[in-house]
Amino acid sequence: MLVRDIGEQGLLERLQRFCPPEIVGDDAAVLVTKPGESLVVTTDVLVDGVHFSEITTSAEDAGWRAAAANLSDLAAMGASPLGITVGLGLRGEVSVSWVEELYQGITQCLQKYNTSIVGGDVVRSPVITLSITAFGQAHPHRIIRRNQAALGDAIVVTGVHGASRAGLELLLHPELRQNLQQGDDTALIRAHQRPQPRLDVLPILWEILHSFSSALYGRGNPAPTPPIPPSPHPPLSHSPLLTIAGMDSSDGLADAVLQICRASGVGAVLESRQISLPDAFNYWLTNEQALEYAIYGGEDFELVLCLPSLPAYELVKKLGNGAAIVGTITSGSKVILHDQNAKNPDQVLTLGRGFQHFSQ
Repeated sequence: MLVRDIGEQGLLERLQRFCPPEIVGDDAAVLVTKPGESLVVTTDVLVDGVHFSEITTSAEDAGWRAAAANLSDLAAMGASPLGITVGLGLRGEVSVSWVEELYQGITQCLQKYNTSIVGGDVVRSPVITLSITAFGQAHPHRIIRRNQAALGDAIVVTGVHGASRAGLELLLHPELRQNLQQGDDTALIRAHQRPQPRLDVLPILWEILHSFSSALYGRGNPAPTPPIPPSPHPPLSHSPLLTIAGMDSSDGLADAVLQICRASGVGAVLESRQISLPDAFNYWLTNEQALEYAIYGGEDFELVLCLPSLPAYELVKKLGNGAAIVGTITSGSKVILHDQNAKNPDQVLTLGRGFQHFSQ
């Protein structure tokens, strides 16, 4: 059965089965938020041949990735999800089963976070296009923004980087799997096809910030300074207020740090040895390739957070699983990748080396 066989209304009738019946059916969805909460809205567009393809991504995986990308944006803002709307453009020759599998992948991802599809639109298009708008809520004082990084802040990543890029390479070049131990290839491919938005980080982060804010600053005590990774650029003292900056690493670790620094008017130093990499990289890629995948590969959907050193160390300890402090916020405007072993000269990171739409 093809989409053109059942038409727009027939397809919408099928897709409404994936939505709560008490919400869909009108011209817009009504979502009730809690008093004192802010509504957070984000939109992400995925296009066939740019963000996914039949070679690397099944319909279910494409749906999962689309939902995960939006939930990751909410997590990066400190928001919990309320619901999503789905805008779908497709050819009439697309099979109905493909569309249903796409929605199955979306709902599989959303179910983990008690979130639903609450509406959307379907149109004819010469290329399959999937546009998701996600709605979340956050306390006004807990919204994470890019422009709050302060001098001396530790830069935290919530997990390993480079796995998604490696998974994509394995899908495009299956012969590379022979270089990996059994199971490692599957894990890397899953990292690309089924990324996990880090909404789980938020409750832990709020608990730590609340604890440090009340225990340290609430009594007027100065925050002790913990040891930090060796750096040729010693951190400067920061305000005693517990501010936090962040975004997700969907466009790469370098992109996230550069965007935060640009918005905050600061610079940064990243320590190459502190960046968490998949274990499989140790016997598959050179050090240069591994760092390239981690810094510029993108689509790992981890959070990159800048906060004072002491709560940063506590957050890393509680998260585990590749979470790490990878650098320090500095004065100036450059983001520098530093090698503690002095085997490689400092690199100045740029946005141009990561994925950018419309670039050559």
